[in-house]
Amino acid sequence: MGDWRTYDDVAETYERVHAPRFAEVARDLIELADLPPAATVLDLGTGTGVAAQVAADAGHPATGIDESMGMLAVGHRVRPGLRLAAAHVIDLPFGPGSFDAAVGNFVLAHFDRTDTALFDVMRVVRTGGRVAFSTWADGVDAYQQTWHELIETVVPREMLAPAYKEAAPGHERFRKRGPVEEVLLKAGVRHVRTQLVKYRWTYGLDDYLDGLAVWATGRFVRGMLGESGWQAFMERARTTFAEQFPDPLNDFREVILAVGTRV
Repeated sequence: MGDWRTYDDVAETYERVHAPRFAEVARDLIELADLPPAATVLDLGTGTGVAAQVAADAGHPATGIDESMGMLAVGHRVRPGLRLAAAHVIDLPFGPGSFDAAVGNFVLAHFDRTDTALFDVMRVVRTGGRVAFSTWADGVDAYQQTWHELIETVVPREMLAPAYKEAAPGHERFRKRGPVEEVLLKAGVRHVRTQLVKYRWTYGLDDYLDGLAVWATGRFVRGMLGESGWQAFMERARTTFAEQFPDPLNDFREVILAVGTRV
């Protein structure tokens, strides 16, 4: 396991478990953005190219950028027709007004410097172009609570909180519509519209736990325990979840969709 902060080592699991669900959110986000025909789209933090593919399928030439070479490698293999590139949102390698729209599917909370990142996003979107982001809006449910309790048996809570904040510094802030609208307005997005959408995703027990391992706490703990310790921990997690929950699991999530116009 390499640097826990990257998604390089979990890209295959992300594509298998999360990509099909996140594509559903991306479709709703792009539909809400109401893009003009053939609008060019920049997908920020594309991962394996999920939202970029959704945009392309809707007739919008799309480019996806991400920092994770592992994610991009999987994206190139699974979606070979997409234009994917390694780039940091704070220093986008595109000229002013290069795109008709920018979308970010669950990436807003990951920006270290949100205002700086959005400033560069606005730079590469043409005047009158569209900007769209999705963010998690729900709290901790029984599945996540059980996972957190298991995690805290092997890594102290005081170590987990800073790690999670480092990986997703805006997670708590952007769980509410007001702060999402505020940060977009501050960046120069106007006519901002937000919508709270509820999803139900069904997972097999093993897939659900594999999916949890993709997120910050899973990556951090895996790095702390090493591979043998991690495998032992995951076996215990599977036993605990099997005792407490039915298989398959119905995961109910709430997501904020936010769209607006760059002025």
